[in-house]
Amino acid sequence: MDEELKCPECRKFYSKPVFFPCSHSVCLECAGNMQESSQEFMSQFEDSNSLLQILGDTDLLKDYDKLSLVSETDSGVVCNSRPSSYIGSGNILPSVQGSSYIVKCPVCKKPVFLDESGYKSLPKNTILEAIVEKYCNECKQLQNHTSKCQMCDQTDNSEAKDACSMCEQCEIFYCDTCKDVCHPSRGPLAKHNMVGPIQGRAILRAKNKASEAKCIEHEEEHLSMYCLFCKLPVCYVCRQEGRHVDHDVQALGVMSKTHKTELSHGLQSLSEKAKAGTEFIQRLKGMSEKVHGNCTEFEARVVAQCDALIEALKKRKLELIENVHQEREMKVRVLKEQVTHCTSLLQKTTGLLHFCIEVLKEGDPASFLQVSNGLLSRVNMANQNFNKDIELVPRVSPEFELTLDSTPVQHSIQTMNFFQMKDGTTTPGKPTILPEECSAENNSVTIVWQPHSESIVDNYYLEIDDGNGGDFRVVYVGRETMCTVDGLHFNSLYYARVKAGNYCGESNYSDPISLQTAELAWFHFDPVSAHPDILFSNDNQTVTCNSYDHRVVLGSVGFSKGVHYWEIVVDRYDCQTDPAIGIARFDVGKCFMLGKDDKAWSMYIDDSRSWFLHNDEHRNRTDGGIQRGSVIGILLNLEKHLMCYYVDEQPHGPIAFNDLRGVFFPAVSINRNVQVTLRTGLAPPPECETEDE
Repeated sequence: MDEELKCPECRKFYSKPVFFPCSHSVCLECAGNMQESSQEFMSQFEDSNSLLQILGDTDLLKDYDKLSLVSETDSGVVCNSRPSSYIGSGNILPSVQGSSYIVKCPVCKKPVFLDESGYKSLPKNTILEAIVEKYCNECKQLQNHTSKCQMCDQTDNSEAKDACSMCEQCEIFYCDTCKDVCHPSRGPLAKHNMVGPIQGRAILRAKNKASEAKCIEHEEEHLSMYCLFCKLPVCYVCRQEGRHVDHDVQALGVMSKTHKTELSHGLQSLSEKAKAGTEFIQRLKGMSEKVHGNCTEFEARVVAQCDALIEALKKRKLELIENVHQEREMKVRVLKEQVTHCTSLLQKTTGLLHFCIEVLKEGDPASFLQVSNGLLSRVNMANQNFNKDIELVPRVSPEFELTLDSTPVQHSIQTMNFFQMKDGTTTPGKPTILPEECSAENNSVTIVWQPHSESIVDNYYLEIDDGNGGDFRVVYVGRETMCTVDGLHFNSLYYARVKAGNYCGESNYSDPISLQTAELAWFHFDPVSAHPDILFSNDNQTVTCNSYDHRVVLGSVGFSKGVHYWEIVVDRYDCQTDPAIGIARFDVGKCFMLGKDDKAWSMYIDDSRSWFLHNDEHRNRTDGGIQRGSVIGILLNLEKHLMCYYVDEQPHGPIAFNDLRGVFFPAVSINRNVQVTLRTGLAPPPECETEDE
């Protein structure tokens, strides 16, 4: 326990240790060296707020609720202060400014403000001093060190002699020579009791301990109580008329017993943990020895696997060489067959040539003409069929038009490596979805699950159905245990399930959970997809534009199922402009009026009439316009695939659009003369009448 007995400032064994309110200790001399004027300390800060910030950073405001600063009712040491003293009451700054000295703890850097007594008012850590002295004495005895004579003359730098005795009354160690000279056994000194050096040291420790049990301020009073407020031993006078008049106190013995009991319980728990740590270290040492054996075994498996691969490669090599030999024999055989065939045809042709040459030598015209027609026919036939019959192109190439594709094997060899295996790893157990932590908000659901105990999981696979009892589909693959799925249908019941997997396989699916999305849609205008000229306010519920041209902005959610209704309130309407309100695909053009392309369906309306617009086709002019404060309602019924409009709660025109299928986003296009606000989460009104009706 050397480190426990060394001062954090000088790194030497404690000498007359004192402790700070933070429970750290330093040597008394070190505390004096670290002491500085509180005025110098506070001059580093521009104002009281910066000082309070530093005090807050040192946790002085967080942990302490005990002593105030220097006053007539405290111990002269600022252990800490009530938070209310810093904030609100304003009591602490005058107290800090009224202190004389400050010492910073070298361990936790917390400042300790002191009165005019300075570091000498810090309480002594007597038990630490006793332990240090006992420890050092034991070390000296182990090293055969003895006490030295305190009266030997060391002016010539000679070493003092070993003490052979100590005077119990004088409390001085003497060697034999100095004892006879300085402490003769006559006169008044004859009554002094001389003891051995070891016994003398024990007597001194006992006297020091007895003297330290006296109150520092009232030297004649014994410490008999413990101040719960200051956490310091005090005497009866301190409690009645001293610094601790209004403080709660307990009997010193009772508090000592209570603290010892508490410390014993803590030590018992710590001892059990230390025992477990020792056993763990022993297991680690055993594992270190086991590593060598396992390494040899594993190395043998690796060598066997590599040898098996080499043998497989050698076997495949023989098979490939055999294939090459077969290819060679096939080529040679085919070429020989072609040579035989061509040779036979060439012999016939050569025979015909020689025969015709002999016929040409015939001098009798009549005889020649008898055979010439037949020969001409044969020669012409031979000429016509020669290239066909003789096959002047080799039937096979002498080249081996094959290549050995070893790239995949080389890649496999180069990337062949170990993968992490865990002892006892098997197919993971099925995860468990935690219903109390799952939620549904608007058109998104959040699913939370936990793995099966002791399962090793590489990935989770979250699946969700289509909200209409359809097939499940994978929406997430990863190692997280929580997933939020957005963009679902409103007013739909979704079922979700999850399974786990590792290199050994996949678990069974968890029990499914059902989550209901919101019946009514709550959304806002989407600043991410909007044209840059659109200006947003009111938590993205209100928009206007800084351009004279129409600019498009979409809603933050898309619809592909259900019945939905929302309203657009006209906050500002100038110059008889014509805002366009409707729906659009996500990739609609944002630089022109809504409905100009085939990706938007809208109604544009001025102060007296309106038109429906899609793919730049205008139709169904309807009388009736808008003004400031008008409310335009949009009813999108994707069950019947239609949309219609309301103006100031009254149906406006016939059904605007039919056969709407796919995903649609609420949309408007406006210019700088209009400002509108979006209302959502509204119940649909009665549906529009159909055109036929």
